[in-house]
Amino acid sequence: METMFDTLLQLPLFQGLCHEDFTSILDKVKLHFIKHKAGETIIENGSPCKQLRFLLKGKVSIVTTSKENIYTVIEQMEAPYLIEPQSLFGMNTNYASSYIAHTEAHTISISKAFVLSDLFNYDIFRLNYMNIVSNRAQNLYSRLWEEPTIDLKEKISRFFLLHCEKTQGEKIFKVKMDDLARYLDDTRLNTSKALNELQDKGLIELRRKEILIPDAQKLII
Repeated sequence: METMFDTLLQLPLFQGLCHEDFTSILDKVKLHFIKHKAGETIIENGSPCKQLRFLLKGKVSIVTTSKENIYTVIEQMEAPYLIEPQSLFGMNTNYASSYIAHTEAHTISISKAFVLSDLFNYDIFRLNYMNIVSNRAQNLYSRLWEEPTIDLKEKISRFFLLHCEKTQGEKIFKVKMDDLARYLDDTRLNTSKALNELQDKGLIELRRKEILIPDAQKLII
């Protein structure tokens, strides 16, 4: 049977650490273990990030809303998963998204103070952390520099993918047709036509004021 120890070692932050070092870390750190019921809010958007939070069991919904509250993206993430490590440092140390237990979920957290005082003393942990944050930054940067396209269906696909944490799995976009057309700098009629063509191909499912994407990976051209 897989233990919490085994699950933690699967997380990218701890991969490469020898068992002796990892046991030493667990002996010193205060792990805050919490069990969440389905539907319970684990983290609220805008709340301060003062710890590394790990999802050890279950599935969470990541809910991200635009600053103008015009559209919202909902996607699911399964354990094991590290929640917003990039929010622990920088100019803005608040969570960018809300995290809601999609199923019963188990999380643990490690304080920022312990990360600074102890975990960063381990070269492997420090390198893993820098790689995670750097890979995220490079991925987002490469999306911004994609060649422009005049094809509206491709613009729509890029809009969806640009606003996803991961490009795999099911996504839900809550957005009005008029607002989406404005973001795409096109007419409502053309946007509706392009969305229906994507639906005919089985890539999306149109609902009232929301769009379901069964598998975002299929939108990648």
